[in-house]
Amino acid sequence: MTRLRGPCTATAAVTLFLLSACANVSDAGGMIPSYGSVSGSATPTSTDQLVLRVQSSGGLAGNRGQFGRIPPVSIYGDGRVLTAGPVPAIYPAPAMTNLQVQPVSPATLAELLATGDALLAKGGDAGRPGVADGTTTTITIKGKAITVYALSEAQPSDPALSPAQRSWRAEVAAFAEQISGLPAALGMATAQPYEPVALAILASPWVKPADGLPSQPAATPWPGPALPGTYLNKGAAQGCFIASGETLKTVLPVARKARQNTPWTFGGATWTVKFRPLLPDETGCADLQEPR
Repeated sequence: MTRLRGPCTATAAVTLFLLSACANVSDAGGMIPSYGSVSGSATPTSTDQLVLRVQSSGGLAGNRGQFGRIPPVSIYGDGRVLTAGPVPAIYPAPAMTNLQVQPVSPATLAELLATGDALLAKGGDAGRPGVADGTTTTITIKGKAITVYALSEAQPSDPALSPAQRSWRAEVAAFAEQISGLPAALGMATAQPYEPVALAILASPWVKPADGLPSQPAATPWPGPALPGTYLNKGAAQGCFIASGETLKTVLPVARKARQNTPWTFGGATWTVKFRPLLPDETGCADLQEPR
């Protein structure tokens, strides 16, 4: 396994030779196969370009409950590492997602990309383990995707898997662990709050919490654009719109003070609103749906 090392200093950019695309990888046209594959093609061209990400989708909860969830780790061309920070131990919890950022050194990022390139070049068959309703893990490497079904749930000795499939799954799992463990790795700088340039506003009809508390927050007039926005998941009555520019300046101070059970009034209705910063590679509400 490649070891992570190198000084922890803020980086301006990662040189292009570290970001070159590897050969012999088929273009999947945006489709993510069901059980395990290597797919896609792209070469990062900007500091906001995603170069590494680990995320999961599916499982017993399906994708409906994952709308707007922050991927565990996303790394960008300039060395920024973005993660979901801890939720304060207070009730009710803040309504705004705690997105954090920290830099990774060029040397460490180069090692991770080299490991990812090697996996992409090698390829492999992840097989179909005997697991029902498992999650699908996706590792994105410079626009290419390695997907493995039930990567964390399957047993290493699963009889439905061949020795070669078990070996490939172990390699992918080790790399996913490397990326996921990066924010807490030795030498990494302390994560800081991420200052968003755009904010997703996620609105749904307000329902009084069944927490037994004698009082609830007072209903608050909504100061932003019309709620609920565009319904991307009508089954869950989840609306969404993006606040940026002047609208962000109005909404962001409110978002930082709001709680998850704050009732917001707009258009004669009462709403629950959550606030989710957009990641650098995201442009709109559609990017918040999983799988991408």
